Parts: sequence; C-alpha cells; structure tokens
Amino acid sequence: MSTLSGLTARKARLLNRWHAHRATQAKAATAFLSSPEPRTIGSFAKGRQLVAGNYLFAGALIEAKGTPVWQVDAPDRAYLNEIHGFAWLDDLAAVGDPSTRGLAQEWLWAWIAKFGRGGGPGWTPDLTGRRLIRWINHAIFLLRGQEAPASDAFYRSLAQQTRFLSKRWHAAAPGLPRFEALTGLIYAGASLEGMEDLAPPAVAALAKECEDQIDQQGGLPTRNPEELLDVFTLLTWAAAALEEAEKPVPEAHTAAIERIAPTLRTLRHSDGGLARFHGGGRGQEGWLDHALAACEVKTRQPDGLSMGYARLSSGRTSVIIDASTPPKPEAGYNAHASTLAFEVTSGRRPLIVNCGSGASFGADWRRAGRATPSHSAMTVDGYSSARLGDADRATAHESLIDAPTHVPIEINHAPDGLRFQGGHNGYVHTHGLTHARQLELTFDGRGMAGEDMLLALEDAEKRLFDKVMDAKKLAGIPFDIRFHLHPEVNAELDMGGSAVSMALKSGEIWVFRHDGTQNLSLEPSVYLEKGRLKPRATQQIVLSGRAMTFATRVRWSLSKAQETAMGIRDLNRDEPGEVYD
Repeated sequence: MSTLSGLTARKARLLNRWHAHRATQAKAATAFLSSPEPRTIGSFAKGRQLVAGNYLFAGALIEAKGTPVWQVDAPDRAYLNEIHGFAWLDDLAAVGDPSTRGLAQEWLWAWIAKFGRGGGPGWTPDLTGRRLIRWINHAIFLLRGQEAPASDAFYRSLAQQTRFLSKRWHAAAPGLPRFEALTGLIYAGASLEGMEDLAPPAVAALAKECEDQIDQQGGLPTRNPEELLDVFTLLTWAAAALEEAEKPVPEAHTAAIERIAPTLRTLRHSDGGLARFHGGGRGQEGWLDHALAACEVKTRQPDGLSMGYARLSSGRTSVIIDASTPPKPEAGYNAHASTLAFEVTSGRRPLIVNCGSGASFGADWRRAGRATPSHSAMTVDGYSSARLGDADRATAHESLIDAPTHVPIEINHAPDGLRFQGGHNGYVHTHGLTHARQLELTFDGRGMAGEDMLLALEDAEKRLFDKVMDAKKLAGIPFDIRFHLHPEVNAELDMGGSAVSMALKSGEIWVFRHDGTQNLSLEPSVYLEKGRLKPRATQQIVLSGRAMTFATRVRWSLSKAQETAMGIRDLNRDEPGEVYD
C-alpha cells in the first residue's frame, strides 16, 4: 500500500511538472478585465515581522534579514507550502508602506525568475490556486512603479499558472485543496484578458464540489470548523468575482453558501473565534465576521446539530460541544477523539478549551493533540474514546479506530436555562461503559451545571465491566474528567481543594465546584496553536475518581462571580459572607 501511494504521488508530481512546463508555452494575458479588489485580510504585525527579517511560517522561525525567502533553508514541506502559497502577501499589503511594497515586489519577481518555468515545490493545484488569488488581489499594490518588462513577466506568469490549473485542478484532493484550486482558476478566468474561456468549466466543477462536499447541515466530512471557514471564504470570493464579471453564480454554489453561513454562526464563540475541534484553530483574526457579513445570509441554524456540533448560548456565554461521531477515516487524518468534549467562552475571553492541533509542532504533538486527554472530556482508565490506527508511511494517514459509533443527543429547555444531553459508546468495547454527559446553561449565562455518568447498560456490557473489575482486584476503574483552561486564565485551587477560582483578564471570576466525591486537582496543560514556535503552557482542572458499580455519577458546576464592595462573591452560594479575594 505504501509503495503504491508513493508511486501515485511521484506520478502526480511528474504530471504537475509536465503541465506546468507546457503552460509556460501558452499565450500570455495582457491586462485585467476589471480592476481587482483585495478581499483577503492580512496581519499588520506579521507584515512588520517579515520586513524585519523574521520569517515565521508553519511554526518555524528563520531569521534572515535581507535574504529573499526563497533562499532560506526551509525546515520541512509545510514551510515550503506556506511561502509558495503567497498568503504572506496579505500581511505585507496590510502594512502597505513603500518598503513593504518593495519587499513584496522583490520576492514575487524573484519567484518568477526562479520557479516561473514550472519547477519547484509550488506547482501543485491547491498552492497555485492560493497564489493566483493573492497575486490578483494585490495586483495594484504589486504593479505600482513597475516598468513594462516586469509587468509583462507578471501577466505572463499569471497566464501560465492559470493554464496549468485548467489542466490539473482535478488532481487536488477533494475538500479544501480542490476548492482552493477551482477558486483560483475562477478568479483568473474572470479577471484576466484572454483567460475567459477557462472560467465556465471551473464554475461548473466548483458547483459540483459544493454538492458533493457540503452536506445538508452545511458541514464538511472532516468536521473541521476552521476548514469550513476557509471553504466558505473561498466560495464567497468566487461568487463575488463572478458577479463583478457579470457572470451567473450557479444555484448549487449559492445554496452551499446559504447552508454554511448558519453553521459557522453555531460554531462561532461569543468572542468571534471558532470552536477548536478536529484539527481546526480559531480562524484568522477578522475573517469569520468579514465572511459572514459579505455573504449577506442572516439565517441561523435551527435547534439541533450543525456539522455534528451542539451549541448552548445565553447572555455573554457560549458553549460548543462535539456531539457526533468522529470523521470517517477517508475524511482526513486530523480527526480527534473528542466526542462530548466542549468549550466555554465568556464574553471576549475563552475559558474552557481543547488543547488543539499539534500538527505544526511535529508528529508526537500531533498525535497527542488528537487523543481524548487533550480535550475537555472524560477519559476512562487512561484510554481515549477512540484509538489512533497505524500511519501509512507514504501519506502519514492515521485513522481513528474503535471510535464511538452511537452518539444520541437531545437539546431542550431546563427550568432555568438550556440543557444538552448526550452519550457515546466509545468505552463499551474496552470496559463495557457508556459515557453520558449533561450540560445546563442558565438563561443569563452566568452559571453552568454539568453531570457525567459512566453506565454499564446491557448484560454483555455488565459482564465485561465485571471482568475488568476482577482484573483490577475490585479496586475500581479509574477515570478523569478534564477541563483545559485558556492560557490567559489565572486559576487557583482554593484552600481545602473543594473549588477552583479562575480569573479572566476581563476582570471576571469564575468558580468551579464538584459534588465532593472525587479528587479535584489543578495540573499543567498546553495550548497548541499554529503559527507559534512552541506550545503555550496553561493549566487544566482534573476530577479523578473510580467507577465501582454499573452506574457512576459525577456532578460539577461553573458559576460566574460578581464584584462587590466586599470583594468577589460567588453567585452560586447562598451565604452572603462567602467572599473570594
């Protein structure tokens, strides 16, 4: 299998190279049909870092001031992909001063000189699509002050890349890579003089991808929220490019945008960031709000699941729960064992989080980030709710096996708020236990009550539970319920170990309590975030206990405290004198 995958990848590289070389013989574009309007959003801070010679891509920092980015020794393929995708143009354009423009121009024409003939790692369909979008978006920024020979080289390279994409877009993997390739082709076909004939096939292909990849819940097979945002953004860009060119947008394309927008609103925390599940991060700053505003779709998802996630939201508090089975193996290797894990954000401040994807920090961190202990969920006897299968050496593909196959859920009203109830059978095959979780959020968003249960339901499951108990000499089956905290949360275990006080930078205080039957501890944790050089240190609340019978129940609560003249008083306590400094 590995040999076959290796041969297939080699064949794809050779085909890419051949079509890229053929594209260099194609007739050049001569001008834009209309002035392109930038739609990508960059980071001013990242732009200044690039000017200073700090090249931070794919979690690796190379300090090389005065050296073109193409001349540095890239540490890995991910680094190469980021620089050849040209998304850094967004950051340089965000600064937009003469020195930054000069750097952008220098690097772009150096790329044309070094890689423009069809060689190098940047000639893949998805990277070419990403690069075309940036070149077209920032064409006015890039062409300012350039002489005719440089301008001719720019248009010639745009035409070459467009012709290459027209032949090779179908080689991009289904999902985000193919959406990138087709959007880049539509952008170029709608914008460049002489490329108009290439747009209609790409428009039809993108509409077909919308039908195949976007389900009725407005979700992707990978269940990655950040990837869904990226796809949604690409679809809105492609639709805008077609409308500006006075070309019709297919109904399937428009319908996909209308399905995705409500789902993204479900996955959006109260601070504007996305829930971090299945390899996804919070999303680039400002992109989610910008994309939702641009699409002009105001509807929200009805009660129930959106891409397999449930949401409770009241006051200034949002709770987002992974309430479905993990993505199927073919949907991508970023699937996490996170069923029934949740995140909580209060106002503009994340409180309870998942550790996130460790992919940018190497294979060990990537694997650790996908396990259940890296999520705000329950683990039993040191097991994840799903196991990672062996990786295919050619593709680094690792699927989740023995994963939950049955995840019943119910969302309804509680007497004083909203209630989520769910369960999964991820521990049935190892211990005969079903994990059930209930979460209630008060109408004012200031209090949350949780209940976790381990249940042996069927006779066969009870026999397996007894067998495991015998192996442990009736000492009980250990479990841990983890609540990972955001790095900016300052947590302290109160005296006596009965509660944890959590201070947010906004000045809010939240208090965690439990029913007293388990051991409460505050332990080290990590916050994994792409774009950083190393994981960020943080903390996690851990409730530990042992399942001794066929039914084990753990109750816990979160409550927001308020500031009074006497100090910080926990609203969940009746005693007015209970004050926390």
